[in-house]
Amino acid sequence: MPSDAFPDESPRALDVGLLVPLAVGHDDAVTDAAVLEALVAAEVALVRAYAEVGAAPASVAGAVESALGWRGVGEPCRSHGVDVVALAAASVSGGNPVIPLVAMLKERLPADARAWVHRGATSQDILDSALMLTAFRAATRVVAALRATESALAAFAEEHRDTVAAARTLTQHAVPTTVGLRAANWLRGVRRAADRLEAALGQLPAQLGGAGGTLASFVEVAGPDAAARLPEHFAASLGLAAPQAPWHTTRWPVTELGDALTAAVDAVGVIAADVATLSRTEIGELAEGSGGGSSAMPQKQNPTGAVLIRSAALRAPQLAATLHLAAATAVDERPDGAWHAEWPALRELLRIALGATAHAARLVEGLTVDADAVARTLALTRGLVVAERLSLVLGPRIGRERVAALVASASAGADLGALVRALPEAADLDVDALLDPANYTGLAARLVDDAVRPPRAASRPADADPQPDRQEDPE
Repeated sequence: MPSDAFPDESPRALDVGLLVPLAVGHDDAVTDAAVLEALVAAEVALVRAYAEVGAAPASVAGAVESALGWRGVGEPCRSHGVDVVALAAASVSGGNPVIPLVAMLKERLPADARAWVHRGATSQDILDSALMLTAFRAATRVVAALRATESALAAFAEEHRDTVAAARTLTQHAVPTTVGLRAANWLRGVRRAADRLEAALGQLPAQLGGAGGTLASFVEVAGPDAAARLPEHFAASLGLAAPQAPWHTTRWPVTELGDALTAAVDAVGVIAADVATLSRTEIGELAEGSGGGSSAMPQKQNPTGAVLIRSAALRAPQLAATLHLAAATAVDERPDGAWHAEWPALRELLRIALGATAHAARLVEGLTVDADAVARTLALTRGLVVAERLSLVLGPRIGRERVAALVASASAGADLGALVRALPEAADLDVDALLDPANYTGLAARLVDDAVRPPRAASRPADADPQPDRQEDPE
């Protein structure tokens, strides 16, 4: 397709990741080419389903599979011979790529097989099914990256189980915590997100309803009994769940998937936000294994991984909101624009989830702790990080007002230990132990242990079905 602006150049891809560095190297599963491969797979799966219910000759299904590069259940068709740029140009007049695709595929088939391609289907059947296949393959990678992050976080939390640090609430030092507990909290969020996404993947359905969602065309072609079995066989060839009914305007498969993807990005976004804060020069408690440089300042080691992940966390909720808006306006038996708005929003959400979770796994695997910086930060308030403990221990002895006055004096510069030792009511106390932040971390160590070694049966939702027999394509 020649360009008026660049008549002597080959077509330029609109987006190869120049402005989305987060996704570069991680988004091959959701490119236009990948979606096209899934579209072709959906068309082949329909012919296979017709053959399996006895409506089409098995030889026809075999011819279609061979001509269009069928690779097996749940796999895309890569040797289909359709030019994605030409297909995109041809899709404008009909508003979706399926209409011109059918004609292009039929040109590649023997004459006796052409009539069975797309027979009885509507464009939404093929496109929704292809997007679910694309989503399944992409989100399976997201789950794998989350599990890798989970594993790295467990090791990190265990290593720093007893590294005492200052907890912060509303940006200010609060009470002592541990680096390990902070990581354990990240771990719990990531694990839950992975479990939720696995459960969503197990429910992703194929779509097969015909023009108005009644399956009337399939009944006409194959009879009522075979037509009733057709969606299940169609879904099985795609490695997707069998639909309970056509869902042309019932968009929970898209919104629930979008919510699970957003939760995954949220979970790694929290890690990135904390790392970005704690790696600031003036704090320096954490550092990425390999930071990014600056074009102007050679001394800088920017927390690039955290920055890229945060860019995804800022975008994901709005993309999910678009999916919900489209679902809420999915009118009639096929929406007038709402359906179309889903496609790029879902694809972009998958894309940034792929990038964010891949970067999160690497970030956590390379994350380092500067123990000296952690200790230095913990000591900044000169013991006041245990003011809550002083209130609990000394309050019954001297009253809360006198404790408040003591803390105020320490905040103004007085030596907290000396103030406590000067109290007759504290004569029997081990003041050094009382003021030691390591002695006021509560159940932090136990909480870390519980997060690192949870009962696996309790860590996954009961309805989770990750379809373990599905093998992700190593390519």
